Amino acid sequence: MTKVVFPIVSLTVLASLFTLSSVSAHCQVPCGIYDDHARVESMLEDAATAAKAVVKLESLSGKSDVQSLNQVVRWVSNKESHAQSIIDTISDYFLTQRVKPTQEDYAVRLEKHHQVILLAMKAKQKADTATLSELTEAIAELEVYYPAAE
Repeated sequence: MTKVVFPIVSLTVLASLFTLSSVSAHCQVPCGIYDDHARVESMLEDAATAAKAVVKLESLSGKSDVQSLNQVVRWVSNKESHAQSIIDTISDYFLTQRVKPTQEDYAVRLEKHHQVILLAMKAKQKADTATLSELTEAIAELEVYYPAAE
């Protein structure tokens, strides 16, 4: 009879293989490598993608074939994913690292960033282009705080 020998793997290593979660690209320390303007542009891209998803959903509305239903699920998932990305960028990056109580216009900045979060949340809940237009405008209003590097 052949004896099978298994390598000994620590429980910690084994457990880590099954508990890996997504890694956030936004650190919580002031590393200084992120381009704030690029984050705003990325959020605008997320909003445009979510808007495209709504247009696609509208075109699939009323169809009941399996392929159309599959596409509906995928577009809804896509819309929600991009809206969540906006929420994460505002809350995990801008509100933790760029909007500070020491800024003279802190209350206004806080309100504008919070408005983006609220509209992104509505974009997840709804499937209408009006909400996404509002979201895009709200994100664009942040560009004054984060201009492109010269």
